[in-house]
Amino acid sequence: MKILAVSDEECAALWDGYIPGRLDEYDLILACGDLKAEYLSFLVTMARCPVLYVHGNHDTSYKNNPPEGCDCIDDHLVVYNGVRILGLGGCLRYHPGDHQYTDFQMARRVAKLHHKIKRLGGVDIVVTHAPPEGIGDAEDPAHKGFPCFLELMELYSPKYLLHGHVHPRYTPGYGTVQREHTYEDTTVINVCERYVLDVPEGNFKEKDRGQIIWKTRHKD
Repeated sequence: MKILAVSDEECAALWDGYIPGRLDEYDLILACGDLKAEYLSFLVTMARCPVLYVHGNHDTSYKNNPPEGCDCIDDHLVVYNGVRILGLGGCLRYHPGDHQYTDFQMARRVAKLHHKIKRLGGVDIVVTHAPPEGIGDAEDPAHKGFPCFLELMELYSPKYLLHGHVHPRYTPGYGTVQREHTYEDTTVINVCERYVLDVPEGNFKEKDRGQIIWKTRHKD
């Protein structure tokens, strides 16, 4: 299954300079936040495959103008083509605002989904906006990662954790970009702008391939 992951910066080749058919090869698009709603709506229209997204800390306009045709997976667990996908948007709180959390608050969000993850037998891909602490994050307060994401990877051993938030071109203290990191059994990838990965299809409910077949929402 070929996945296009996007975040933070709209890709001109996929939007302003779009050529018909350019998105045909993708089976799924995962968006890690801080993208224009119109951009995600364009992608889901042209790609004709699902676009699943989490919120970035700058996605406050989604309240009144959400990406049309796309599915928000914040605090959701979904299965697509047998692949289990968990969404946890937002960044580490650095000033008051929507989609910003303390590490304790983010850890509570993870804990509330534990039963659902256990019921599915684990998770394959974690889609976040912010990175884990010390793995692809930056030194300034606005771009530090979540410590609890380290615990999440230790507990569930997802194959991938995809994030954005840390812009390679201008984030203070980030320096030369390193897209991929490894933490225990998980590959952590900064998908800023775009990143393509091939993921084997899973075995969960084979008869329901090609559909988002399992979706849960917790309530505070």
